[in-house]
Amino acid sequence: MARRRLLLLLKPLDVYPSHQSDKLSRFTSPKVINYLDNRRTVHSNAINFCQNILKKKFVDWDTVYRSNLSQPIRDVDLVVTIGGDGTLLQASHFMDNSIPILGINSDPTKAEEVEEHSEDFDATRSTGHLCAATIKNFEQMLDDILENRAVPSEVARMSINVNSKQLSIFPLNDVLIAHPCPATVSRFSFRIWREGDQCSPLLNSRSSGLRVSTAAGSTAAMLSAGGFPMPILSRDLQYLVREPISPGANSSVHGVVKSNESMEIKWFSEEGLIYIDGSHVVFSIQFGDMIELSPKAPSLNVFLPSHFLS
Repeated sequence: MARRRLLLLLKPLDVYPSHQSDKLSRFTSPKVINYLDNRRTVHSNAINFCQNILKKKFVDWDTVYRSNLSQPIRDVDLVVTIGGDGTLLQASHFMDNSIPILGINSDPTKAEEVEEHSEDFDATRSTGHLCAATIKNFEQMLDDILENRAVPSEVARMSINVNSKQLSIFPLNDVLIAHPCPATVSRFSFRIWREGDQCSPLLNSRSSGLRVSTAAGSTAAMLSAGGFPMPILSRDLQYLVREPISPGANSSVHGVVKSNESMEIKWFSEEGLIYIDGSHVVFSIQFGDMIELSPKAPSLNVFLPSHFLS
């Protein structure tokens, strides 16, 4: 059996401010400082633990911090991310559907810590919604993958075209289209198309923007904003107009774009931004731009948590 080639993609350690950092000068509580130091230690220990496991296996691997990732991921058999959902999302922006990915939640939330610190700060950490492993089951998950006992699932992504030009990144979670200033009204119109035919009336919107999610992203910001969770393997998109002005009884502010449909959006504010899977990947748009969102995008092969598969 040939040695497998892996890419180990890591959440950086410097996202946690050090107790010596000026960023912590405004904190007076030793509990806050100790908590952040512990988070860095737990994440670092998780990285070391996983690398020690890899040393025992018939694999070769390279290690890259996610902040240093700038080129498409190629020539590996598996991508392993260590961090949380954000690290897996960032990896997905550089991947096609030929390489599977396994997410490891390096520091899962513990209910007792949330309760302990509830009077001082929120100790909730990454949900790890798409992460199938922690350090507790990483070796078993890895063995199952290397011995072909585990099969990745095809998780749908989204395609974005601006003025008929496709963007190079396929969102795995969601997009937010809005004015750069959150206090400024976003003006746009949209309609749904199916195989070249219009299948919804044109909706003219003045609001705080438009959020569109995949099934994988339907339990994140979309759910918090009033959307609903979708089956993880659904290829549909869900959309929600944010804080519409005078929505009345218009049910079109929230709905679904089926797998054989697309959403066409025309932007009428002077400027705007398309946020992809959070705030780190942003594309600018301007008055008159036409944006098309579609489920017709390459899927991502993800080893999903067991509760999705039962």
